[in-house]
Amino acid sequence: MLVMSTDTHSFPRARLLPWLLTATLLASCATVTNPVTGLSERTVMDEKSEIAEGEKGHQQVLKEYGVYDNPKVQAYVNALGQRLAQQSHRNTITWHFTVLDSPEINAFALPGGYVYVTRGIMAYMDSEAHLAGVIGHEIGHVTARHGAQRATRQQTAGFGVLAASLLGAVLESQGMGGAGQLASQLSQNVAAGYIASYSRDQETQADQLGAEYLARNHYNPQNMVDVIKVLKDQERFADDTARAEGRTPGAHGNWLSSHPSNDKRLQDITQIAANYPSSNYSDDGRSRYLDTIKGMTFGESREQGLTRGRNFYHEPLGIAVTAPEGWKIQNTSQSIALLNAAADAGLVIKSIPAEAGSTHEDIIRNVLKPEQGRTEPRTLSGGLPATHFVGARRNQQGQAQRLEATVVTGPANHHYLLGYAAKDAAALQRAAAPLREAENSFRALTAADRAAARPWAIKLVAYPKGGFQQLAKQSPGLAMAEQQLRLINGVYAEGEPKAGQTVKVID
Repeated sequence: MLVMSTDTHSFPRARLLPWLLTATLLASCATVTNPVTGLSERTVMDEKSEIAEGEKGHQQVLKEYGVYDNPKVQAYVNALGQRLAQQSHRNTITWHFTVLDSPEINAFALPGGYVYVTRGIMAYMDSEAHLAGVIGHEIGHVTARHGAQRATRQQTAGFGVLAASLLGAVLESQGMGGAGQLASQLSQNVAAGYIASYSRDQETQADQLGAEYLARNHYNPQNMVDVIKVLKDQERFADDTARAEGRTPGAHGNWLSSHPSNDKRLQDITQIAANYPSSNYSDDGRSRYLDTIKGMTFGESREQGLTRGRNFYHEPLGIAVTAPEGWKIQNTSQSIALLNAAADAGLVIKSIPAEAGSTHEDIIRNVLKPEQGRTEPRTLSGGLPATHFVGARRNQQGQAQRLEATVVTGPANHHYLLGYAAKDAAALQRAAAPLREAENSFRALTAADRAAARPWAIKLVAYPKGGFQQLAKQSPGLAMAEQQLRLINGVYAEGEPKAGQTVKVID
């Protein structure tokens, strides 16, 4: 999601996933006892170092994502996390549980007791016990010292780097790879990072610990199975969406090469849960959970900008843009990318900080850093003044690199760079006309735009006799609305709520 600061003295937030957290390099390895296994292990991170690194990473996470501004949801998640942590193998450290303002279906943990869930993943959980399974899994990574173990392996290998890992399967943003490649062609600071994943054994152990912590808190460990099924349904939905759009399904299968597939995780956790008794558990807290997430933002937020069909609206910045027919919009924290169907050409829109210059000529010189080129004055939709530039510069390898971009002065005298990006010259030529169309659509928000720039929210309704087909008619803005409603209610592949049962809808 593009979060362009309205402070003209700052850049948009740099993307944190993948992000790197430099580990403390100790003069020599220490020996600690693993709280879960009871075994001694050599490590570059004792508990004090874990907590210090977790605190450092915590500040970066908050800067990147932002905290979801909903005290009720934050308090609920923290209380649940604290209960689980008190029944864990490391109940003496100080734990921190935070809901991040992100639509990504994601959860992760940092060493030292820092656990995060996104509002995105919460939308797809159907009960308190489901969320407890997600949080319990992440607590397991911390209690078993998986981050410290990974940092030790990496330092031994000469890296000395600790990277955050993600839970399960992130719902893949179709075409995001293409957007990232296009944006990087215009970026002056391309991050050379990587995500160091947990091993298969560590993921399995975290699932096992999640089930154990559920049982200790009187939730049925079978809920861990349900959580993995939710992630599996995300894969099925991604496949079905790909087929509906004429794409080849299955690109999500190995989002992290060493991460166990959801099929394998489902098989393993089913066996683990079967070892626990099937009774003597409290209720799953479904009513409490649904009451908590009622009204929660779904998808992109007002602050991140909203994609509605071919249109993108950013109300705080007062701008909008429309993608050409057949093109897609990718909204990230670094940029907005309008991509053609082949994902080999697009328009990348970036916010320009005030220090880059007060005139279009200054911005072209300071941001693009061209060796040669020519400019042409333009006026975009609604009368926004712009300057188009075509020229060349040297890349980091000293090779000549073609540049084509337009600098626009938007509302509040804030400047934007609209960069033409393509795989090669032929792709750029093929996309010339729609690129110009996309550029010309960049505009100040109109009254109609502001009316359309309304975030979606989760609402609760009684399941009607007409089922999800009837409910889908009330959510015309959702693509594949019936399937998405099934997905957020945990019945994508099978099952049906009872008539009158409370279900989630998006409005």
